[in-house]
Amino acid sequence: MSDNSPIQPGRSKPLAGAPVVRRGDQRRMITGDGSVLTTDSMFTGELDRFADARAAADRMVARLRADRADRHRRSR
Repeated sequence: MSDNSPIQPGRSKPLAGAPVVRRGDQRRMITGDGSVLTTDSMFTGELDRFADARAAADRMVARLRADRADRHRRSR
């Protein structure tokens, strides 16, 4: 597959709604015409840090919602 070929559905992992997918250890930026392989290690490192921070935030929101639901159930 060339660097600018389209992403095949089901084979890539999207990055939190961003126009980026991770396929194995590679990151690809999604464009209107396909995708572009990102090779800059500083850039991909920042993408990884962003993905980690976003996942941690999602876990915290889920935990807060569960705690709130639990308090609501106990108060009835």
